[in-house]
Amino acid sequence: MTVENQKISAAFVAAQKGFSPAIKDATNPHFRSKYADLAACVNAVIDALNENGIALVQRTHESDSGVTVSTMFVHESGETMDTGKLHVPAAKQDPQGYGAALTYARRYSLMSACGIAPEDDDGNAASKTVSQEQAANIKALAEEVGKPVKDITEYFAVKSLDKIPAAQYQSIIKSLEKRREQS
Repeated sequence: MTVENQKISAAFVAAQKGFSPAIKDATNPHFRSKYADLAACVNAVIDALNENGIALVQRTHESDSGVTVSTMFVHESGETMDTGKLHVPAAKQDPQGYGAALTYARRYSLMSACGIAPEDDDGNAASKTVSQEQAANIKALAEEVGKPVKDITEYFAVKSLDKIPAAQYQSIIKSLEKRREQS
């Protein structure tokens, strides 16, 4: 780490602690499989980045055979972190081919730069539950904002907070924090 990027490096490490997996919520009709689309990838990281003073920038670069994208992070201090370029060939040399390559390049560049992966779709992710510490965090924040814990457990059809799917932890915390800000 050089002196000129200490702030963004520290902020990025803090942000990464808040990243979620990219949720596979889009369906590929050709392969009948689920995948994490670009919005899911951005949603997995953008709040944590912004909360740590980091903006996400994705730039395109000229290419005759496809799309080249670079993902860059800009810290509020003015420091930047560029993660390099990713080239994706266009399957067809038409607007749809280039559009598909652009979306693919942006998704994979972002996931690589942030170190995130799509949520498993083999059922294992759904069976993982929040830790005891996470359950305690949910409970404390719910009590602080006056949200009955029973409402949360009923919403997720579980008997206790420690049975909530781990993949839902960040969204619950964000929702409760938003409620706190509004009070």
